[in-house]
Amino acid sequence: HIEGGAKKVIITAPSSNAPMLVFGVNHMCYNPKDDEIVSATSCTTNCAAPIVKIMHDNFEILDAMITSIHAVTASQNTLDGPIEKCRSTTLWRDGRGALQNIIPTATGAAKSLAKIIPELKGKISAIAFRVPISNVSLCDMTFRVNKPTTYEEVKEAMREASKGQLENVLGYTEDDCVSSDFNHTTYSCVFDAKAGIPQTSTFIKIVAWYDNEYGYAFRIADLIQYMYNADRGNIPVTGQAIEHGDF
Repeated sequence: HIEGGAKKVIITAPSSNAPMLVFGVNHMCYNPKDDEIVSATSCTTNCAAPIVKIMHDNFEILDAMITSIHAVTASQNTLDGPIEKCRSTTLWRDGRGALQNIIPTATGAAKSLAKIIPELKGKISAIAFRVPISNVSLCDMTFRVNKPTTYEEVKEAMREASKGQLENVLGYTEDDCVSSDFNHTTYSCVFDAKAGIPQTSTFIKIVAWYDNEYGYAFRIADLIQYMYNADRGNIPVTGQAIEHGDF
């Protein structure tokens, strides 16, 4: 694209060597002078990152596990069959029929999060399950934190962020919702206050919903607008987004 005349390129997937930017979390690290190509990571990372940031900023994450319950995507097979690109010999399950199965699979969200929030490197693991619905996914996130807290304090932190620093990125709901209620949500993630579980004061489960197509597209548009303005000197930037290296 650059050779063809494009001034900037946004990769709508994780990248092994381009700066990773999640709008609302670290997009201000975009460097107009150096960053011709950037990655907007994945829809799952865009969902998890705002929640992870709030939890770490307020309660200091020691460890975290993330499970993405993910809607069907175009890369999956309708029926059992071969897959075009097997990323490793352990992922044969990816070739099974998308509409008949719940399919455990890999996700790069943990590695992406460790680059977006470097102090969490080695503290987050993640897995995904592809499920036979057409749209809307969720992140089931379990945190072990250093600062003892209550679930009410967690909810308040999420509520305040949704009205402040993460307005239009993070949604908040106390309604009894199901997946279809979030179809066409423009948020990167919607914190489900009623779905969380405070096991102890330092061990907490959080659930957040996301439209893995529509919401992600809105963040790409936000990132394009931000980069456009930053390239013209209209927005202050803070420098490099991530340490480049192998993904």
